[in-house]
Amino acid sequence: MARVFLRIIMSGRPDHDEQWRISQQARCGHGRSGRETGRMTTSRPLDGFRVLELGQLLAGPFAGSMLAYFGAEVIKVEAPESGDPIRKWRVLKDGTSLWWHSLGRNKKSITVNLRTPQGQDIVRRLAAKSDALIENFRPGTMENWGLGPDDLRPDNPGLIYARISGYGQTGPYASRPGFASVCEGVGGLRYVNGFPGETPVRPNLSLGDTLTGLHATLGILMACIHRYRGGAGKGQVIDAAIYESVFNMMEGIVPEYDGAGVIREPSGSTLTGIVPTNTYRCTDGKFVIIGGNGDSIFKRLMQAIGRDDIAVDPRFADNAGRVTHEQEIDTAIIQWTTTLSSTQVLEKLEHAAVPAGPINSVADMFEDEHFKTRGMFEQVEVNGDKLTIPAMRPLMSDTPGRTDWAGPELGAHNQEVFGDVLGLSAEELEIMKSEGAI
Repeated sequence: MARVFLRIIMSGRPDHDEQWRISQQARCGHGRSGRETGRMTTSRPLDGFRVLELGQLLAGPFAGSMLAYFGAEVIKVEAPESGDPIRKWRVLKDGTSLWWHSLGRNKKSITVNLRTPQGQDIVRRLAAKSDALIENFRPGTMENWGLGPDDLRPDNPGLIYARISGYGQTGPYASRPGFASVCEGVGGLRYVNGFPGETPVRPNLSLGDTLTGLHATLGILMACIHRYRGGAGKGQVIDAAIYESVFNMMEGIVPEYDGAGVIREPSGSTLTGIVPTNTYRCTDGKFVIIGGNGDSIFKRLMQAIGRDDIAVDPRFADNAGRVTHEQEIDTAIIQWTTTLSSTQVLEKLEHAAVPAGPINSVADMFEDEHFKTRGMFEQVEVNGDKLTIPAMRPLMSDTPGRTDWAGPELGAHNQEVFGDVLGLSAEELEIMKSEGAI
């Protein structure tokens, strides 16, 4: 099926001449890229799929990373001199962010000044040879550069154009700066996250950006399927908004409010209306999460903690009853966990087939045999040293993704892309460089 899909993509591309097919075979595992590891590799579901990534920071680049991991040729357009700010964010080594080596994996970096006519022309020509484009500028920016969907469609009707922004391309908020931290609040995530009466908290991650990157990836793949199943080879625009991606996670709160007037409030480490599911401290100071909210699971949990009286009490026979008596149940569990270490608690609950687990730090994950067995860590080479980065999922049985190389140096693929893909001569490139276009 993957091969059939690849043939469809190749036949639908606007530049399906012999030279393109030869270079495409190299990218699809039939040849070797100079940046690849050189080992024999299996095919991937997006082999032969070219993506042009514009924009910076996290949401758009995360979508590009997902596609690149599963085989897409992702050409990342960066500003000359500075590049993507992620290159200098957080923990640096040898002047480059360690994060960049993960987020930029498998991508081809080129430098283009999008504010110049020559730079805009380069993007226009690359878009004509691409299957998809990802951009996460403020709405209207691409149109101002003559690079909006309507500008590019005449040269490539099949182009899938993914747009990522804080509030979407339309509506009264469209022009607002769309930082994930703010959009997480607008979309409802921050309201329910935290303890009642206290300041709402955020996970120490840019969750809104990552969720939007996933939504954009999903949109691109669905548009690709439609393009060749009734879409007559035509692309479409994907409008992925951060606040809406967060809002998608809030699906239960809307019908509860409209149907019953209930506003979901923050509930700390519990989950409103489902009992017991909470976080409990143990004698070693560590916390464990216990989810005993199924009827039969709850009985096993109570038996495991030595509370047979609660296990058979009809007041706790179903979730509705347990919700009414949540404090009594949690008190019983706390009285048990505070007499044992986290290891002892987890061993006993595993024996009783009760869902429970630790709260892992990254150091804990590195030592966890399940993470190792499932291949959740991959190594790349950076300046002669090995660096561990996270694998990306889902895990596919026949065409799994993989990391071929770490996030490259700024402009590392200028010659390859400008020369091999666009056919520009060394003299033309030198002129463009002198004029500040690349």
